[in-house]
Amino acid sequence: MIFLWPAFVSAFLTIIFLPLSIRFAKKFGLLDNPKIRPHPAHIQDRIVPRAGGLAPYLAIIICILIFLEFEKIAIGLILALTVLLLIGLADDKFQKFSPYFRLILQFGAAAIVVWSGLGIDFITNPLGGIILFTDPLQAKLLALFWIVWVMNMLNWAKGVDGQMPGIVLISSIILGFLSLKLFLEGDPNQLEIGKLAFITAGASFGLLLFNWHPARIFPGFSGSTIFGLLIATLAILSGAKLATAGLVLLIPATDFIYTIIRRVLSGKSPVWGDRGHLHHKLLDQGFSHQQITLFYMLGSAMLGAAAIALESRGKLFAAILVGAVLLGIILWLNFFGGLSKQQDPDNG
Repeated sequence: MIFLWPAFVSAFLTIIFLPLSIRFAKKFGLLDNPKIRPHPAHIQDRIVPRAGGLAPYLAIIICILIFLEFEKIAIGLILALTVLLLIGLADDKFQKFSPYFRLILQFGAAAIVVWSGLGIDFITNPLGGIILFTDPLQAKLLALFWIVWVMNMLNWAKGVDGQMPGIVLISSIILGFLSLKLFLEGDPNQLEIGKLAFITAGASFGLLLFNWHPARIFPGFSGSTIFGLLIATLAILSGAKLATAGLVLLIPATDFIYTIIRRVLSGKSPVWGDRGHLHHKLLDQGFSHQQITLFYMLGSAMLGAAAIALESRGKLFAAILVGAVLLGIILWLNFFGGLSKQQDPDNG
């Protein structure tokens, strides 16, 4: 119950605040309108409110103040989440920010959390032992780039309704169970981290209900980066469990890495959007929004279960094997997707 109560309150508040967020977005013009702002990644013609990060932000901040100890890292989180919300709402309103400008602002928000005391002091060597980062600057830079990477990975994984909050829901539950496991094994610090994980899970569940197809609100840049910051921070706080988080997020991570390589090799900027993500290719094959979201959620859940059960070496082998399979699927869909696309029975 000690973890379920924060999750319940977070979900309840998010669900209460989301209708108000929708009204706020409509009143102030924070809308996704493909006719006004065409984008190659658009897959719907509906006008949908953006500002999906506002309700989870309010719920998470309230729950942090209620359930967590008010220490330096909590203050840093609140400040960083506030920066991301303001950036996201401004982007939802004007929709003219350069991806490079947004990236710089993401580094700024991540730097606030790192400044509050977050750092990656060590990672477990999957081949045995521990890799220590004794230089404080090195530990902080590693944390900084990890946070920005996760934020952008989740931002790119919100192409279909329910996709991003579904991934976050599974990831935060897995990290929450990991903290619970460590807490029961005698680490008292994991209690606060577990609460934060389940607060994140509750907020993502609330958003998922409103973002499920057909979405009543889109997460927007604020929603994806707020949850990305939280997932990345939780992975560090739970004992530098980057391998666990990396395995849970392996599907969007594989797509993220392939997308960057694909864009660079084709002479395009890696940060400018297109319609070449895995979820786009699955849509082209005839899969629905719901099916794609469930694919990401179930895949993340299975990988998360494996991450909790396996040791470091097993996680590495699992990541290599599953990542190779995912890459093969992505390559097939990109180069031979037309051969496997569902055909009209009247085509002959």
